[in-house]
Amino acid sequence: MNTEVQLKKPRIDDKTKIKLYKSMVYPRMIEEKMLSLLRQGKVSKWFSGIGQEAISVGCTEALSSDDTIFPMHRNLGVFTSRKIPLHRLVGQWQGKASGFTKGRDRSFHFGAEEYNVIGMISHLGPQLALADGVALAHKIRQEKHIAVAFTGEGGTSEGDFHEALNVASVWQLPVIFIIENNGYGLSTPTSEQYNCEHLVDRAKGYGMKGIRIDGNDIVEVYSTIKSISKQIRKSPEPWLIECDTFRMRGHEEASGTKYVPQELMDYWAKKDPIERLETQLLDSNILTADDVLNIRAEYKALINSEVKKAFAEEDITSTASAELADMYSPSPTWQTTPSSGDLVEMRFIDAISDGLDMAMQKYDNLVLMGQDIAEYGGVFKITNGFVEKYGLERVRNTPICESAIVGATMGLSLKGMPSMMEMQFSDFATCGFNQIVNNIAKVKYRWNHSVNTVIRMPSGGNVGAGPFHSQSTEAWFTHVPGLKVVYPSNPRDAKGLLLAAFADPNPVLYFEHKYLYRTAVDDIPSGYYETEIGKAALVREGDQCTIITYGLGVQWAEQACDELKVSCDIIDLRTLNPIDYETIEASIKKTNKALILHEDVMQGGLGGELSGYISNHLFEHLDGPVKRVSSLNTPVPFNKQLEAIFMANNRLSSTLADLIAY
Repeated sequence: MNTEVQLKKPRIDDKTKIKLYKSMVYPRMIEEKMLSLLRQGKVSKWFSGIGQEAISVGCTEALSSDDTIFPMHRNLGVFTSRKIPLHRLVGQWQGKASGFTKGRDRSFHFGAEEYNVIGMISHLGPQLALADGVALAHKIRQEKHIAVAFTGEGGTSEGDFHEALNVASVWQLPVIFIIENNGYGLSTPTSEQYNCEHLVDRAKGYGMKGIRIDGNDIVEVYSTIKSISKQIRKSPEPWLIECDTFRMRGHEEASGTKYVPQELMDYWAKKDPIERLETQLLDSNILTADDVLNIRAEYKALINSEVKKAFAEEDITSTASAELADMYSPSPTWQTTPSSGDLVEMRFIDAISDGLDMAMQKYDNLVLMGQDIAEYGGVFKITNGFVEKYGLERVRNTPICESAIVGATMGLSLKGMPSMMEMQFSDFATCGFNQIVNNIAKVKYRWNHSVNTVIRMPSGGNVGAGPFHSQSTEAWFTHVPGLKVVYPSNPRDAKGLLLAAFADPNPVLYFEHKYLYRTAVDDIPSGYYETEIGKAALVREGDQCTIITYGLGVQWAEQACDELKVSCDIIDLRTLNPIDYETIEASIKKTNKALILHEDVMQGGLGGELSGYISNHLFEHLDGPVKRVSSLNTPVPFNKQLEAIFMANNRLSSTLADLIAY
């Protein structure tokens, strides 16, 4: 199968060859210095890219500085070619304040947005979807920029690789995917990694162009990227490039290379990209031996100076409050007063749709993404009619690839574009879990980038939908620092919390209970307003007990109080992260009893966190045990009678009566 295409490559002049040579020598010499420091015990770890510099340098030098690059941990040449000061890179590697993560992350796990370089996280593959998001922003804004993402041959086995390439092809995004095929994923050879002859052969399956090149020939790498990027700027489309190369050192230095046959090491040593170009330049009299010595002497002095500067920097000091303060970008001043005093009767589902509509008007660069949300209007018809109003660029059907779309939301945010992703059911968030909890949740703390995205999560049971469409998944995410989690219980808050989620610069998971869609109806303001994130609501006042709940639980609590004819404070949390403990404290100090109700199962549910807080901070105010009411510790059954047994409200009235009588 021949997926490769012929390219008209530009001629490379002597001046450019010298620049490429120098741009490879510099990261090679930095690496040699780092390996020396590693042997001295002055650095803790190093992932070497020696022998692969032609790919990093050739790609970066061929691109515009406005193009965004997503490198891996062996692509030092990307960072040096983008002229990032070495003392800042060393500061990053050493956990110094001059680095990019305030000592919170290691190696190349950081973003340097001012240089249009966004590093990886440890999980191979997620950065590919980020490149999709950046490329999508460029395409929507009709900019002539592209995104370039690196991966190794091992990373091509990840689902993220498939999802990112599929999305890029379906949407015809201006993105280049670079595979550095260096023969081994740690110690696993390619024969155990994939079963096609060449990885570039996969390009045809994704419906994109692909080419396989000599990754140790920098002139070929540079001219290939130069030619392809020129084409993409004229007509956006994705490309897959496989670069044949070799890792001359171990996965990291501790692993060594004993698993590699010596003849293979010898073969690739003769193809060293720097020696290769240096020989050509010397043989052609473009450089002299003295020129080579002078280049290396100049770099040696620079490297020693920059390393010394970084090592002389004081160690980072911080406090718990300072670390916590960097978890989130500051919230806005909430617009809680409606812009119009008119009240309109709306169902829960209509309130969500109205909120989305207002957000699309308020933020003219907001992009909505999800399965079937365009012409079909979504499986629940919440975005019905949106395509006619806002167009297919802003209301986008997606392939079934949750991980890639969550990653794309972060990519859009890198270019200042807010986004919403509809997770068709919150149960399916498992397929995008890594991007949510390890990428968008941690990035503000790691390198100070806020991901302004809202992920809508249709959730909950009581609808006879069975184990995979009815789960209460909110507790999976309230555990994760960096995410905000909201869960409205009524139409008014459904609209207000959704608009607040778009106004908040942080990633917000917006849970919407499917049972409430067409059963909860209320008169709500027709105009724009926001319901403050992090503020609970006291929906009923009493003095016998405090019931703390959210979502459908609020309706259950009111029904139980009416049935038992008891007087209780009912607190609707509305926001599950951060939790409004101030409102909880005030109520319990008044009623002296607490019951926590949620539809989620008991084990690991939010009730455990709340009861722990109450026991630690309000114990002396309690006249009875903290009670928890939850659904059974089983999956959600399909049969309606079984589901009724499963549901938390089946045990609510008896537990509440026992607590009040205690």
